[in-house]
Amino acid sequence: MIMVNDKKIGRKEIILLAVIFAVLLMVLLIFVLRDRDSGNVVRVTVDGETFGDYDLTEDQEIEIVSGGKVTNTLVIEDGEADMIEADCPDQICVNMSPISAEKETIICLPNKIVVEVISSDEEADFDAIVQ
Repeated sequence: MIMVNDKKIGRKEIILLAVIFAVLLMVLLIFVLRDRDSGNVVRVTVDGETFGDYDLTEDQEIEIVSGGKVTNTLVIEDGEADMIEADCPDQICVNMSPISAEKETIICLPNKIVVEVISSDEEADFDAIVQ
């Protein structure tokens, strides 16, 4: 028995607390893992305009052009997209981890570039139906 504030905590209370903790941990893991679906397409947008959609299963190097010149270089390799070069002063996008899971992003603010992992069926989704 454990004494807490002059009250005895028995074996049944400890088991109950352990079960509640285990259930909460399982619920947390379900929410974290559910949102980490693997995407299969990388969408690159420059200043809000779609620059291109690229297959994550195909290894390639993409030179991103903004303002008539190459500003960033994105490499897709082994199912991950990684920004390897940028002409911006802060280099935050270059130092970000490679992305591969749906809804993960790499953002280069100075060059207004967003790289986002999406699923290929997301391309055909509609935002709204207008009559």
